[in-house]
Amino acid sequence: MINNLINSWQFEDGKEKDVVLSSRIRLARNLMEYEFPNKSTEVEKNKLISYLKEKLNFLINDGYNFYLMENLDDIERAVLHEEHLISRDHSINPKTRALFLNNKSHLSIMINEEDHLRIQILSVGLEFEDLWEKIDSLDDQIDKKVNYAFSEKWGYLTSCPTNVGTALRASVMCHLPALVLSGRIDNILGEVGKFGLTVRGISGEGSDTEAELFQISNQITLGFNEKEIIDKLESVIKQIIAEERKSRKYLLKNNYIKLKDNVARALGLLKYAYQLEESESLKYLSRIKFGQDTDLIDDKLDEGVFSKLLFKIKEAHLKYNFGYDITEEKLRIKRAEVIKNILNEE
Repeated sequence: MINNLINSWQFEDGKEKDVVLSSRIRLARNLMEYEFPNKSTEVEKNKLISYLKEKLNFLINDGYNFYLMENLDDIERAVLHEEHLISRDHSINPKTRALFLNNKSHLSIMINEEDHLRIQILSVGLEFEDLWEKIDSLDDQIDKKVNYAFSEKWGYLTSCPTNVGTALRASVMCHLPALVLSGRIDNILGEVGKFGLTVRGISGEGSDTEAELFQISNQITLGFNEKEIIDKLESVIKQIIAEERKSRKYLLKNNYIKLKDNVARALGLLKYAYQLEESESLKYLSRIKFGQDTDLIDDKLDEGVFSKLLFKIKEAHLKYNFGYDITEEKLRIKRAEVIKNILNEE
């Protein structure tokens, strides 16, 4: 059983949080003495887990828990994936994989994912400076305990060539309803590739966009240092934030009643529906967040209602809270109940 499984990072305050839902930094690291995961055997992978569990034992005193992924059930792993604490592959292929998890600091270290170590940290809002300081410190601590695979010419060596160099991936989850509604989203996001960035859906690589949420991250890790990569991403994100806010002002000026009606209908449906699919729930919750951020909602709602519900209404979370054997119909019913309870909180 996971300790404090349901994470709280999404309930905190952060800069630009009306547009930037969250920020994340991830580092890929490999050890010199071991075959990379895509080349190693099950025996070697298990040896690596035992080695890292011993070498990184100091993390236990810093608030981390250690888990063998095979010892967690399907739903527990799925919840961790829904909350972006582990990758999808780490969730669905648990054999010979492990995890160090610090919920309080929103840090996770996946063992034997694509690389020996995948170290990542999450935060609400645009908070790269703070995130980098924390993850860089953790990386230095780990570096003192193990021998990283590092080349003076190429930097950190990784299983995938696209990660060689800093092996750093920085990303943000942006809520961009006005750019979607105004029809500008394709033009705006189509430009990010020119800056070495890529756009994905809420669940990362290969996922669709939901709730008008877009994950934007760096593609290039070689030839730039960590600060240059983060600064470039942050600069582009600030431009996207400005364009989103510009579109919000334009829409409010030219389509106020239509927008207010759209938001009110979304709120009414969520308040009174008896069963809801996940996709339609996210669609209407996105509209409510848009309404809150633009003062289109007259009802007094908790400011963080979107963040509170974003993960709670997902399938694994519902099964974790209401029973693993819950039927599809009851899932839809419970989803509607959870939403109504949060919306009706004083």
